Amino acid sequence: MPLGTLDRTPPPFFRQGPSALTRLVFFSSLAVFLMVADTRFEIVRHARAAIATVLHPVQVALRVPVEMAVGGSEYLRGLTRALAAERHAQEQLAAQAVRLARADRLEAENAALRDLLGLRPALATRSIAAEVLYEAADPFSRKLFVDRGATHGVVAGAPVVAPQGVVGQVTRVYPLSSEVTLLVDKDAAIPVLNARTGQRSLAYGGALRGTAMELRFLPGNADVAEGDALLTSGVDGVYPHGLPVAHVTRVERQADGGFARVLLRPAAVPDTVRHVLVLEPLTAQMPPRPPTTERDEAPPREQRP
Repeated sequence: MPLGTLDRTPPPFFRQGPSALTRLVFFSSLAVFLMVADTRFEIVRHARAAIATVLHPVQVALRVPVEMAVGGSEYLRGLTRALAAERHAQEQLAAQAVRLARADRLEAENAALRDLLGLRPALATRSIAAEVLYEAADPFSRKLFVDRGATHGVVAGAPVVAPQGVVGQVTRVYPLSSEVTLLVDKDAAIPVLNARTGQRSLAYGGALRGTAMELRFLPGNADVAEGDALLTSGVDGVYPHGLPVAHVTRVERQADGGFARVLLRPAAVPDTVRHVLVLEPLTAQMPPRPPTTERDEAPPREQRP
């Protein structure tokens, strides 16, 4: 064989080249350079966008089975929840139908008894729907503003209620808005009636830094317990009778004191109220007081023996 035709390249095992450490340093430096350059100059943005466009159909195709499995399981769970909610709604509707029939019967009996006793009919409370605009920025009071004012028929002293219960009372009236003092305000007070015992008392705001209410001046042995529901008593001539006000959350009876501290949770949480009803005060519907005479105003004279 001629010498010129021999392959003089060494076998792969004996080939010389850069060491593994050198290649590692080179490619690591190149990767860092490309990342920095891409971050600063976005040199591979178009290439990345083209690759993402090409791979998008593949990603969508691969995601279809996963979405079908997830969607199918979610559909079954949603169907189960919907059936349970429908069953619960039907049960509530049946219970409400029974209560409605009972309420209609009691209303008819009440009207018959009032007619029999010669009492005047119960007062019909007129109301105005309103929406809460915002809460007052004063950190030392709890007040909010509603979008109904004097031009809509709102008067000062009108009670404000929500679906959960009493919210507060109108304290200032403007032409197009009104200021409502909440029951949890430190200056608020409302006569209440314990639904369990029938005992009347007075609930004040300002407890627990303006987040709760309390019953004051109750004797230490008063019949009040946690969970008792407090309603409006209606004796103040402002709030209609029987509106939910609060629930008793804690009763502290002090052995060395003559009074008990009773903390209350408002039935209508002010932070969750969005729409309210402004009721007409009962004093606006009651007959006026008879005028006083001089004989009524004069004190009785002492009789000498």
